[in-house]
Amino acid sequence: MKLLLDTVIIFVRDIEKMKTFYTGILQFAVEEEIPGEWVLLRSGNAKIGLHKMGKAFLEKSKENFTTGNNIKIVFETTENIDLLQKQLLELNVPVAAVATFDGYDYWICDGQDPEGNVFQLKQKK
Repeated sequence: MKLLLDTVIIFVRDIEKMKTFYTGILQFAVEEEIPGEWVLLRSGNAKIGLHKMGKAFLEKSKENFTTGNNIKIVFETTENIDLLQKQLLELNVPVAAVATFDGYDYWICDGQDPEGNVFQLKQKK
């Protein structure tokens, strides 16, 4: 079986807040949109879909919702990761310090989107 990953879909509480984060801060392009319900975003060959949560889940979730999922979305960059980390901090995006591991060919930096989804930036050493 040969499969190609096409899109990662994130179920979100606030479509507009999440769209603003991914387009304004991470600079994804909007590929398609159903206002208030769905946004398909593109960065290079990668696509992320933001899908509004169902009513039943929305009613159970608290106002300042953050997810508790165990997925990390990784974005590779050729830009200086230290400068990107600093820019994100200046935009009040929660991000950790730039780090690496022995024998690992990348500098990495983890952050969170407005609903708590973890992302990672990585730059080749």
